[in-house]
Amino acid sequence: MGDRLQGVGAVMATLAGQEHARAFVAKAAAWRQAFSATPGMRWALHIESPSEFAAALFGAWHAGKHVVLPGDTRPETLAALRDQVDGMAGDYPQGLQPLVADAALDWSHLELRDTWLTLFTSGSTGAPSAIVKRLAQLDAEVHALEQAFGASIPAGSRLLTTVSHQHIYGLLFTVLWPLAAGRPLPVARLAFHEELVAACAGDPAPAVLVSSPAHLKRMPESLDWSATRGVVRAVFSSGGPLPTEAASDVLRHIGLSPIEVFGSSETGGIAWRQRAVGDDRWTPLPGVAWRLEDGFLAVRSAHLADDGWQVCADRALPASHGGFVLAGRADRIVKIEEKRVSLTAIEQRLAASPLVREARALLIDTAVGTRVGAAVVLHDAGQAMRDSAGRRVVVATLRRHLADSVDPVALPRRWEFPAALPCNAQGKTTEAMLRELFRRSMPAVRWLGADDTSAMAELDITEDLAIFDGHFPGAPIVPGVAQVDWVMALAPQRLTVPPRQRFARLDVLKFQAVIRPGATVRLALTWQPSTCALAFRLTSDAGSHASGKIIFHPAVS
Repeated sequence: MGDRLQGVGAVMATLAGQEHARAFVAKAAAWRQAFSATPGMRWALHIESPSEFAAALFGAWHAGKHVVLPGDTRPETLAALRDQVDGMAGDYPQGLQPLVADAALDWSHLELRDTWLTLFTSGSTGAPSAIVKRLAQLDAEVHALEQAFGASIPAGSRLLTTVSHQHIYGLLFTVLWPLAAGRPLPVARLAFHEELVAACAGDPAPAVLVSSPAHLKRMPESLDWSATRGVVRAVFSSGGPLPTEAASDVLRHIGLSPIEVFGSSETGGIAWRQRAVGDDRWTPLPGVAWRLEDGFLAVRSAHLADDGWQVCADRALPASHGGFVLAGRADRIVKIEEKRVSLTAIEQRLAASPLVREARALLIDTAVGTRVGAAVVLHDAGQAMRDSAGRRVVVATLRRHLADSVDPVALPRRWEFPAALPCNAQGKTTEAMLRELFRRSMPAVRWLGADDTSAMAELDITEDLAIFDGHFPGAPIVPGVAQVDWVMALAPQRLTVPPRQRFARLDVLKFQAVIRPGATVRLALTWQPSTCALAFRLTSDAGSHASGKIIFHPAVS
């Protein structure tokens, strides 16, 4: 093991004789020079390349900076950061970049208790929260990981990862632990399963896979996983609970039982398990003490900011052979019309349905006030019901399933059925990502037929479409502008109509009757290339609803 996480000097000693050591030191010197030449203490850092990120991180620390690690570079993230940092470095617009510098600098040891890092929680249960950590906490955790798992990693192993180092799990497992242990950093983050298989097929050297439930529970059966067997020597998973079925898939495809690591941004690593060895029992990491307080797990370790006990939001029970088993998260209690509602209970009840693979519940704003929305990934039986009977039948079935145990005011008002829950680079499903699902304004579409100049489709106008918000409370109808937008969005799926940018005007537009929730509407499209016009008509069993022509500017030759 190396000389702890005490800076570039310690890393140099650990990596002595390795080819990439000199390159790392040169990069760290260039970043140190850039940070030293720039005023301000708190700097946001985001760099996709693991090696460049590591050099920038240590360069900033050696320049005396407090590094802030946001999870992404989205505009809303940048806006929230601007009042919290003095500058931004790396992949941001006009972000600070390294300078040419002499690598032969004085790399004295960093002060473990006076070197700082701010990370953010995933935002899976609300807005991301800032977590401030000393380097001493990260150093202690790295040593716990090496003590627990270092002996099982063959010398010279390369690192393959599907997670981002901008979060605590990826930071520890793909940057800080490898540097302290003298192992090479990953070349890049793998986004697809095919990349993992190709990386193993192209290089027989032993490898360690650092992944997450979001990746491991979606391993395609059609992929030839044989190249990973014997190459991948350990699989780590963290960031959320790994379903039993997914753990079995990893064992079946790669030949290894994954090592699941349990913890959080606030607590750091707490415990680990391998289901093929110890079933559901969690074994505390070295140096982690635990106890139960009113049924909740409480932990104490050097990973925390102080020596006190921290009570987690997880219920736990002692295991028969030591360690503990988890018994679920504390209920997320919200109020709807002054009634206490457990979002956790709704999720658990939905997950108990044979139609459901996964479910998440959250509060959303609707025209009648705050209500529950449910994002549900259907099991094969649920998808078969949706394909044969339609979305409306699935929703009705799930509402009946909830009715006996959920207050009527808490029954989900909006439903979304994604093929998979959205997740970020860390494998986390954030509340912001779930909210994006519920901004759906397009109805479900069934294409009935199409040729070069015409197409016909059926649209299911469900009551949970976002377009009904405000149109109108108590008597919702589809706004006329939404109907035209549907035509503009759907026509290019089957006809060679021009892009939206060439829109010129609307002709002979007529709205004959309103469209209400629950209707099934037929959409007829006719493309007239000679006049660059798209004629449309919306009808149902109740008669005609709307018709008109969309005129486009002709293409310029």
